[in-house]
Amino acid sequence: MKDLSISRSSFSWGIPVPNDSTHVIYVWLDALTNYITELGYPNMNEKFLNFWNNAIHMVGKDIVRFHAVYWPAFLMAANLPLPKKIFAHGWWLNEGEKISKSTGNVIDPHDIINKYGLDCVRYFLFKEVPFGNDGDFSNEAIKNRINNDLANSYGNLLQRTLSIVHKSFNGKIPTSQLNEEQNLFLDKLLADLEELRSCIDKQEFSKYLEIVFTSIRYGNAYINDKAPWNLLKENKIQESGEVLTFILEILRIVSIYLYPFMPDATMNILQQLGIENKDLKLNSLSNRFKENHQLNSASPVFAKILDES
Repeated sequence: MKDLSISRSSFSWGIPVPNDSTHVIYVWLDALTNYITELGYPNMNEKFLNFWNNAIHMVGKDIVRFHAVYWPAFLMAANLPLPKKIFAHGWWLNEGEKISKSTGNVIDPHDIINKYGLDCVRYFLFKEVPFGNDGDFSNEAIKNRINNDLANSYGNLLQRTLSIVHKSFNGKIPTSQLNEEQNLFLDKLLADLEELRSCIDKQEFSKYLEIVFTSIRYGNAYINDKAPWNLLKENKIQESGEVLTFILEILRIVSIYLYPFMPDATMNILQQLGIENKDLKLNSLSNRFKENHQLNSASPVFAKILDES
């Protein structure tokens, strides 16, 4: 590394260097200090101490040098603590091409949000590429994620389960008694929390979502295999009720897990499940449905994206 000049004389805008009106402070010096001045520095107030002592920087990979070399040097010179972590995320490509104004292939986030919905876009960005790597945005890719993961898997599991419960059990949780296999799976699902916490700490968001959607896929396979609609036709009411309650428990837990990534969609789902805001906390995960708990009417959450003609 070479020495860094902290002033420039080739332009006039910026903070003047004391005692030399021909120089201004290098933008990367005064810009970086915004992290701490926003928190009140040089006043060591509660806001500064609480936030800065637990700081994680998430930066683009093209500005790692400024955040991982110069900024720590500034902080060390001022006897201030360093960030706990500096995490460099990758770039998004557009259909395999680098995004730039000159090529005109910039993706307007407002356009894709209006087209696909905010939570669906948020899910796609976190799930499609391991955080830190470069990612390739394409309309085909986001359409497949929405249709396969959200509409066909997650949303469909909710809709068909709620529909059967409303039709055959008056919209109420059929039973609080589950069999050993079902209880073991729910215990495992709750135990996933430890690994999910680790994923968050390591910024492994794609892995986090894969863990959760493994349980959603299991729920779909389970309800297809057990076919509670056929059990009802055979008058096996208790067995059918167990299957439906089990699936609703899976949906309750995974929706709480997914809340940080898709807050609006999961809140919609949890409201359909009759879950109150106070039960959204992680320490409420083990609070199972009580028998006869009232569920709300089923309504679509994720719209399937149709091929454009």
